[in-house]
Amino acid sequence: MHPSFMPPRQVKIGDAAAFVGSTPRAIRHYHQIGLLPEPERGGDGRRRYEYEDMIRLLWIRKMADAGIALDDIRDAFTSGTASAGADSGEGVAGILERLEQTLAEQEEKLRRQRTAVQRMRTEGSRMGLLSDFVTERLKSLPEGSLRQEDLDILLVTERIFGPLGAAVQATRFVALAARPTLREDSDRIDEAEEALDDSVAVDDPRVAHVAAERHAFESALNAFIEESGLDVAEDDLFDAWDTLHPEDSEDEAGPGSGRREAGSMSAGEAIGKMPYDFSPARLRCLELTAELFAQDSPAT
Repeated sequence: MHPSFMPPRQVKIGDAAAFVGSTPRAIRHYHQIGLLPEPERGGDGRRRYEYEDMIRLLWIRKMADAGIALDDIRDAFTSGTASAGADSGEGVAGILERLEQTLAEQEEKLRRQRTAVQRMRTEGSRMGLLSDFVTERLKSLPEGSLRQEDLDILLVTERIFGPLGAAVQATRFVALAARPTLREDSDRIDEAEEALDDSVAVDDPRVAHVAAERHAFESALNAFIEESGLDVAEDDLFDAWDTLHPEDSEDEAGPGSGRREAGSMSAGEAIGKMPYDFSPARLRCLELTAELFAQDSPAT
């Protein structure tokens, strides 16, 4: 993220719909049927959507694209199965089983939906909704090492940068799983960043301190990735993608390449439509962290 960029803390329904690839009318329908809680409204009376709203909208779109009926999605969220990210709930398993039977009768027409459902049942109700190129990268992870918030990050990354970008991002979680002390440090720094709320001034000494800790941690994480050879595996990802999608090999992975979802917006447009509730102090922490990395020598 560019140091000078300030993401919105809330977005209107039009931007929310554009980001998730839906329509304002569809989102209003989600509110009407109880699939998506009604968000707060701004001073102009319009709905305002925050990070958690966008995460839920993305999951709804993925499940709907897989052919799951909106009523079934609502029941899954209401029962807590989908919202908790559980993979063994009878509700979701029963929904997927019924859907697979329907898709089997229309295999050619609904082939992509059937494949998505089968992957959901194999990989888990949440992980299975990510692209197979991403889940393949995560198969080596020990059971339970991937958290719900990790999947949320991969979901957003895939929406903005496509399956290849999310697969590269997955390297981070592979490294954290391989080195528990790094995961502990990551949790500690995440908590410190979250503590930089609206009550903290941008010139508070804690802001610079957390930025220095983030810089040191990311440097240590990158060093571990190189030492463990995970960066070589990352290079293999690019080779595998180019083999599967030779038409993209000449695009240099630009914002308009086929590595994003078909029909999706550019990365710059997408980033500007995804809200993050970052305080001024936290944004300043991001800027200081970026400045520290800019000061690093090429050798570092």
